[in-house]
Amino acid sequence: MSAGQLVALLLLAVTAPPACSAPEIPDLDHSGPLAEWPEYGGGSGGLSWSPLTQITPENVSALELAWEYRHGDISDGSGGIPRTSFQAQPILPNGTLYFCTGFNNVVALDPETGRERWRFDPEFQLEQLRGAFTLVCRGVSYWKDGEQASGACSERIFTATLGSELIALDAATGEPCADFGRGGRVPLREGLADAPSYEYYVTSPPLVLGDLVIVGALVQDNLRSDAPSGVVRAFDSRSGELRWAWDPVPPGWNAPAPGDGIYTPGTPNAWSILSGDAERGLVFVPTGNPSPDLFNAIRQGLDYYGSSVVALKAETGKVAWHFQTVHTDVWDYDVPAQPVLFQIPNVAGGAPGVAQITKMGFLFLLDRDTGVPLYPIEERPVPPSDAQGELLSLTQPFPTHPGPLAPIELRPDQAHGFTPIDRRNCEEQLTHIRNEGIFTPPSTRGSIVIPGNAGGPNWGGISLDPRTGVAFVNMMRAPGVATLVPRAEFDQLDWQSMAYPTEAYPMLGAPYGIRREPLLSNFGAPCVPPPWGTLTAVDLRSGAKRWEVTLGTTRDAAPWPLWFANGAPNLGGTLATASGVVFIGATLDKFFRAFDAGTGRELWTQRIPYTANATPMSYRLSKNGKQYVVIASGGHGWSEPGDALLAFSLPGR
Repeated sequence: MSAGQLVALLLLAVTAPPACSAPEIPDLDHSGPLAEWPEYGGGSGGLSWSPLTQITPENVSALELAWEYRHGDISDGSGGIPRTSFQAQPILPNGTLYFCTGFNNVVALDPETGRERWRFDPEFQLEQLRGAFTLVCRGVSYWKDGEQASGACSERIFTATLGSELIALDAATGEPCADFGRGGRVPLREGLADAPSYEYYVTSPPLVLGDLVIVGALVQDNLRSDAPSGVVRAFDSRSGELRWAWDPVPPGWNAPAPGDGIYTPGTPNAWSILSGDAERGLVFVPTGNPSPDLFNAIRQGLDYYGSSVVALKAETGKVAWHFQTVHTDVWDYDVPAQPVLFQIPNVAGGAPGVAQITKMGFLFLLDRDTGVPLYPIEERPVPPSDAQGELLSLTQPFPTHPGPLAPIELRPDQAHGFTPIDRRNCEEQLTHIRNEGIFTPPSTRGSIVIPGNAGGPNWGGISLDPRTGVAFVNMMRAPGVATLVPRAEFDQLDWQSMAYPTEAYPMLGAPYGIRREPLLSNFGAPCVPPPWGTLTAVDLRSGAKRWEVTLGTTRDAAPWPLWFANGAPNLGGTLATASGVVFIGATLDKFFRAFDAGTGRELWTQRIPYTANATPMSYRLSKNGKQYVVIASGGHGWSEPGDALLAFSLPGR
């Protein structure tokens, strides 16, 4: 055997999917439960868990593609229009599958065949999107009128758009509901002053709670100190009339009333997914940073609700409680994911709770009624800032049950490289750049940001089995370097031409701009040792990790023969099922995977057309029917954009 053949065989051994022989599949088990998927996350509590049991650890290796739908709504970034990323999680509330595309087309499909039933195009001007991030729409929402049993728009699909509109569609036909706002549309830019369109738009599904539809928005919070407000608003599901607005300013702040026509600039925004508890009449809001996001000295106290979980009273929009996961956040550690509502025996005595994952890999467990931690939180000393005029919190909250799920420091002796030469380069960077652990503030000499401003975990959040109390979370390990650049020096940079993953933002109004880049060796190797992506199971009862496995390979992100099973950065989430199977895409390689919920063993791996940076969902509609698992395969800003919605099921009738 030649040396080249030996290398090829070794690479195949570390990168090939597990050798799972397809078992003989008996007749499908039709004795198990049925379930739709009525809301993002499976329900307003965001468990991302399905009670279905037809697909099991024993038969999942036989899964096959049942149908594929291509929506064709793609931008590759040419012509000045940003790239699209198909990140939607479909919903299935009434026998029809609904989802949205990167350009906010809303599509309705037959859930068992993938045939299109209708399609709606909002027809906003693409020119409005210039300067935006990657174009995404993560989902739509459903509402059924309790007063009108049938007829046009008695069932509605709500979508909130990149064009800053909230739109109501007839769930049966896709036609706009004429009685909602103006011709089915409510503008969301009212009260935001004169902000460019790319500074404010919506990427996450609205929350429907009772007869309210509630929406936050993404704000580009790193461009200027007076960025658009992060206001959260509730509208009447029938008329589109504004019912309330929460302007996230500190108590006692002299904020204008909602009717005054303008909301406070620079406040924390809520770009991720909201949750709701109809019984308690509470809306749970994950917030990001106030502006500018990496320098605190000019925020004028607007950090009060920053990087927090905020519970609002659904009837009024008033704050019931809030819990801050990061004090005076200058790391871009937004609360990125949907708050998950649970009540599990032997977890804090069965108290109703909220589980909130953060970019730091911290999982906070809070009392749902009060926001008080269900287990002790330690306020630990953290490094001070050495930036001009900046005073940061002397402590930060660290959960103890569970403890941090991701590494929170990277010492020079832990440096990684492809060779001894570039490993030494990483050691030198970790020695000379400011490096004091997870809460090292950005500085003019550069500071290590670990686990990284994208996480750790991100918007994919967690899935949680409500019977076992085990949560599943995917994380990346991709530390970066954040450097404050003095204003005069920054103004000489051509920052708009920088290409991801190196990026720079002006933070106008601050004495600094910011430059961020990955922590790489001079040969391009990550300075952090692998794995670079993980999937972890956490027992909420004991607070301990049950298992942790490497997630992803370098395939599709690196040329052959540099395909290694070292894990990969990942964006998207998990789906857990009652039978004990956990599904996930998320990685930089083009695979969809299934894991054993009890052991973490990889059970099934399927090659797919594009990376699946989305969260799966599952349903089974009839006693004689199949269980389907559906994932959006449509890339991300760092991978090829795509348009494939894929449904998998077991063979047989």
